[in-house]
This record gives sequence, structure tokens and C-alpha cells, in this order.
Amino acid sequence: MRKILIPTDFSDNAFNAIKYALELFKYDISQFYIMHAYQDEIYADETLLNRQKLDTITKQVHKTSTKKLENVLKLINDISPNPRHEYHIISTNNILVDEADKIVDKENIDVIVMGTRGETNDRRLTFGSHTLQVLKYVQCPVLAIPENYKYTQPKHIMFPTNYMIPYKRRELKLLCELAVPFRAKIDVVYISKSDKLSMRQEDNKRFINNELCKNQINFLNIKNKDITKSILNYIEINDVDMLVMVNTRHSFLENILFQSTISKLSLHLEIPFLALQNIKRI
Repeated sequence: MRKILIPTDFSDNAFNAIKYALELFKYDISQFYIMHAYQDEIYADETLLNRQKLDTITKQVHKTSTKKLENVLKLINDISPNPRHEYHIISTNNILVDEADKIVDKENIDVIVMGTRGETNDRRLTFGSHTLQVLKYVQCPVLAIPENYKYTQPKHIMFPTNYMIPYKRRELKLLCELAVPFRAKIDVVYISKSDKLSMRQEDNKRFINNELCKNQINFLNIKNKDITKSILNYIEINDVDMLVMVNTRHSFLENILFQSTISKLSLHLEIPFLALQNIKRI
């Protein structure tokens, strides 16, 4: 049984992520948790808010949220009536990142699926602020789907890594199980000015190979110090369908996500992006 959490703000981008997840997990017995966290909407205009109005506005926002979630559920059943899938809707007075963290822990969620941008849809950014917060702070794999991305079976997956961290079996199992039904090949790419690996890197590389043994794996080296540019070039040249990276201390992804502010984020992805092994920050 696979458990998938899908946060929504009822935007087209959010529903596009839902449609992608329905197709990707079409053959899996799955439970989908469709969640809307609306606390930000309650306090959107504090100049109009007072204690007397707070309860009334909260009830109104909750009622609207629940109705919209029910409409989303109806659309899901219209476009993808799948007996393997079970759905739960969650409308909650909370901020998105906290509620996602709570549901991940309570329901033992396998993966969060969400759009790269939400309702505000700032095209200068790869990830909207909510998506980036989830990528940074929620301890669960996150699959981010670009705006207007039409579902394509992931046949060619790029997995850049520096081999510096001990991987978790559960996360690599998720990658393995995503790739197997589509007979996807996984390119494990080491980007460095040197192709020499330490003993620890060799051990971690061996672990990846063992855990992904059901898949076609290619281990490749790219001699370059510009990680972001190398990844984007590789995706374009090799028609990659999905990018997979690990987010933990001393990883490529941590360097990309945390070296700059959101407005300077330079990783402009046009394919689904799976971030594994997310870590809490204090």
C-alpha cells in the first residue's frame, strides 16, 4: 500500500500535479491524501480582521475549503476511476509545511506530490515559496511537477550524487519501484573535477547499486565544478524524464537549495523533480 500526500491550493498547477500522480501510481494500490491548509487565507488581510470576526471568517474559509476539496475529489473520480485508489480529503486551519509534516508522521506517507508553483505562479522562480518550504523542511520524499507538464512515463531518470551520504533503503526502494514498471534506465551521475572516489564514496556507490539492482543503472562521471549547469545540460542533451536528487547535509541538492535566496534559485526545471531523504532544519 503506497501512501501519497498531495497539498493543493486549488490552482491549475496543483490539479496538474494530482493528475500526474494518478497516472504515475495507476497500477499501485494507493491511498491519496488531498490536503488544503488555509490558515494563511484567514489572516490574508489583517486590517479587516478582529477577534469578533475571526471565528466567522475561520468557519467561512473552512466551509469553502471543504467544498472545493469535494469538487476536486469529484473531478478525480471523473477522470480516473481507479479501484486501486482510495482518497481522503483534509481541510485544516494550519500552515502548509506544518500540516504536511504532521500528516507525513501520522500516516507514514511515502511521497508528497505537488506543483512547482502555486496560485501566485511567479515565473521568475522554479519553485513557489510553499513548494520550497516543503522541499527544505518536511521529512519525506517530495515529487514536484512543473507547470503544465503533460504526463510522460519516466523512461529516463537522472540521479546526480556526490556519494557522500549513507542512503536510506526506503527512499531508494521508492526510486526503484517508480522506475521498474516503466523499464526506466537510471543514470547515476557523479559531477566533480576529479573522478577518484574515497572508500566512503565507493561504499555508498555500492549500496546504490545493490538497492537499485532491479533497474537498468548507468554509473557516469562528469568532470565539471558547476553542478547546476552540468545537470541542466545533461537533462537537455539526454532527454531525461525525471530528475532525482537527495536532500541532506553535504549533498548536491543542499548546495543548490540553500546557497541562495529563493529569488536567486537558478535550477529552472521543466521535468518532474523527486527530492529524496529530506531533513529537518532547526
